[in-house]
Amino acid sequence: MKSLEAVKVEVAKLEDLPFQTGRVVKLNGREIAVFRLSSGEVRAVENRCPHKGGPLAEGIVSGNYVFCPMHDWKINLADGKVQAPDDGCVITYEVDVKEGKVYISM
Repeated sequence: MKSLEAVKVEVAKLEDLPFQTGRVVKLNGREIAVFRLSSGEVRAVENRCPHKGGPLAEGIVSGNYVFCPMHDWKINLADGKVQAPDDGCVITYEVDVKEGKVYISM
């Protein structure tokens, strides 16, 4: 049986990602929200809140969370889970930063 390997795609230069602001990248027909956290870590999640599809890249970032701009749902950027009492999750993507370039694995 042959296993599928993730493909790493360069999506941005690290210097082009402002801290605590989302940026949308499109890969294979998907919209992905990329965030550079205040810690310097970079996270990537699908750009769609599980509640009503709010564009997460436009949300407010605080720590490791993004707040949906439509209804203020709080989503953990590390695991994609929505904080209770709300329920749901978003797809997260593995991110690598090497030599100032940001890669997402798909």
